[in-house]
Amino acid sequence: MSERNLIRGTMILTASIFISKLLGLIYIFPFQAIVGLEGLALYSYGYVPYTVLLSLATLGIPLAVSKFVSKYNALGDYRTGQRLFQSGLIVMGITGFVAFLALFFLAPVIAANVLDTSDLQGNSIEDAVFTIRMVSVALLVVPVMSLIRGYFQGFQSMGPTAVSQVIEQIVRIIFILLLTFLIINVWNGELGTAVGFATFGAFVGAIGGLAVLLVYWYKRKGNFQKHVEESTTDHQIPLTNMYKELLRYALPISFVGLSIPMYQMIDLFTFNNALSSLGFEQGEIDKYFGAFVQAAHKLILIPVALATAMSLAILPTVTSAFVNNEKDRLQRHITQTYQIILFLSIPAATGLSVLAYPAYGALFGLDDLSIGGEILRHYAPVAVLFSIFAVTSSLLQGINRQKYAVIALLSGITLKFATNALFISWFGPVGAVYATALGYASAISVNAWAIGKYAEYSYNLLFKRMLLIGGFAVAMGIGVWAVNMLVQLALPMENRGSTFVILPITIGAGIAIYGFLGIRSGLAAMILGHRFKFLKKKTKVSEEG
Repeated sequence: MSERNLIRGTMILTASIFISKLLGLIYIFPFQAIVGLEGLALYSYGYVPYTVLLSLATLGIPLAVSKFVSKYNALGDYRTGQRLFQSGLIVMGITGFVAFLALFFLAPVIAANVLDTSDLQGNSIEDAVFTIRMVSVALLVVPVMSLIRGYFQGFQSMGPTAVSQVIEQIVRIIFILLLTFLIINVWNGELGTAVGFATFGAFVGAIGGLAVLLVYWYKRKGNFQKHVEESTTDHQIPLTNMYKELLRYALPISFVGLSIPMYQMIDLFTFNNALSSLGFEQGEIDKYFGAFVQAAHKLILIPVALATAMSLAILPTVTSAFVNNEKDRLQRHITQTYQIILFLSIPAATGLSVLAYPAYGALFGLDDLSIGGEILRHYAPVAVLFSIFAVTSSLLQGINRQKYAVIALLSGITLKFATNALFISWFGPVGAVYATALGYASAISVNAWAIGKYAEYSYNLLFKRMLLIGGFAVAMGIGVWAVNMLVQLALPMENRGSTFVILPITIGAGIAIYGFLGIRSGLAAMILGHRFKFLKKKTKVSEEG
């Protein structure tokens, strides 16, 4: 495949991921309107352990299969990739089935350790068990579907993965919203029933995505077989050696992908018990948990997705510079990657923190504004840490030092586990946010150290730029706070409609302030001028910062 087609395929896949993430964000607003924060909490009680077990069932193998198949295809050995794919379907089927059984039968244990059996308010253990078991069925399908996607990608064919991801998400969301609305508002059903069927949407969506892949497979199986028959070589690698090589690719990918689910898993088993010991009732605990793990979490992923997407586009050049031992070029691209992530995520997180209450009110309503707004205000700055961790982990993969990303993840998770209950006892519900921030800060420190050591990267210039970005973000935050206060004097935040007036005005003010400072100082031109040509016309800051 030509480089042009490869780039086109990568862009298609990136667009599909962005669309899927966007849909996954948007649907949470009507879903929360139907089931409330207690429903979001119940949904999380099922979805968090499902996500962890899914990651363990697949172990990053689908992406590793893509790399493995691509490698041997390039060597003219299509037969080895086919053997891996055929055996991989069996392996993924078995691991998916084992994961399904584990989650299905452990559901009562998980629910009993999450919820207070003596508190009759809030979600019940029976509802949590039902929810966990409903989502567990998806484990029978998703690992196999992921492997098929990896095989297509190994042939540099991104279309099947892209289309199936979007269809999977659309089918899942339609099923969730339609069925929960019918159960609660038309059939007057129970919240636990509605949320249980909502998590079952993961299985229904997976069936939709798998159906798309099978259509593509039926159309292209002749072409795949033709490649196999025309193989110029056959390495005849034993399956054991094949899987050893596969796991070398897969494990670092798997561990880094487990980051957020593992942090949320710790919250799942400690958050409720810690708040219960402080005297919180189960109904209130459910609301805080729903706001933390679902509502606020979805919002802070907006700046994470934007910043990460723009910075990751540079990573192939980082790999190229490292492989070719072009040290100066490597330094420039690492600096550029860091700068983009900081330039975009710091002001976004600052603005979201300052505007936490109107933002939450506009998107989720005013019913639980005190809870949701409080969590979001403290959680928003953690978006910067999420972004930096994702990018530094990718940079380590680019310089072939993936093991340090795994070490970083383990150090962060250990710190989160050790401090979560303690911080909650000290600071209340937001203590879990602080423990997450501390864990990610620890992980980033390990990643940054490894990049500095093995890429011989100096942070002096970046530190100066970070101070400048931080100063601009603080100035923007003060300006946004002032505008917010002035607008609310004329239009108090008494109903949801007022938030839709307040939010655009204050966001516009923030963009104007930060944009003015960034452009006039030349910082925007230095960081984003290669992407937005008009910025190059502005005055540039010196290379010394």
